[in-house]
Amino acid sequence: MNIALVVAAAENNVIGKNNQLLWRLPNDTKFFKNTTWGMPVIMGRKTFDSLGKPLAGRTNIVITRQKNWTAPGAQVVATLEEAMAAAADTDAKEAFVIGGGEIYALALPLAQRIYLTRVHTTLEGDAYFPEFDEQQWHLLSNLDFPADEKHAYAYSFQVWGRKTEG
Repeated sequence: MNIALVVAAAENNVIGKNNQLLWRLPNDTKFFKNTTWGMPVIMGRKTFDSLGKPLAGRTNIVITRQKNWTAPGAQVVATLEEAMAAAADTDAKEAFVIGGGEIYALALPLAQRIYLTRVHTTLEGDAYFPEFDEQQWHLLSNLDFPADEKHAYAYSFQVWGRKTEG
């Protein structure tokens, strides 16, 4: 099974503050939904808490160290490895890691693809997407969009694929 990361990050890699996103980008919301629909999504407990409920149309897998923590409508596991095994049980070709910062950092070395919405601003936050070495990745696609009445910031949809040896 392939592992992909899906993230919206500012130019300084900020992804949130106080367990909330720092922007409203309706096109990114649509992109996220279309990309992950029907697939397993793996997230940390704080990300699940910020969503407030399982994401419809997807197998929701939540990683937490809290024993006996439950999430109705989601499968709860203790480690990324358990989450990947649960995702593999769905027979999907790809599983999507959707946050937060700690889970992205754990999953980055295992990922084959990054779906990155680069938000063209610098903001203060307390959650970050990890730095990744662009020498180890190919930029497969990049679509730029300006700020407009519905999008306070310009942004780019980028898809990165991990380079393979040989």
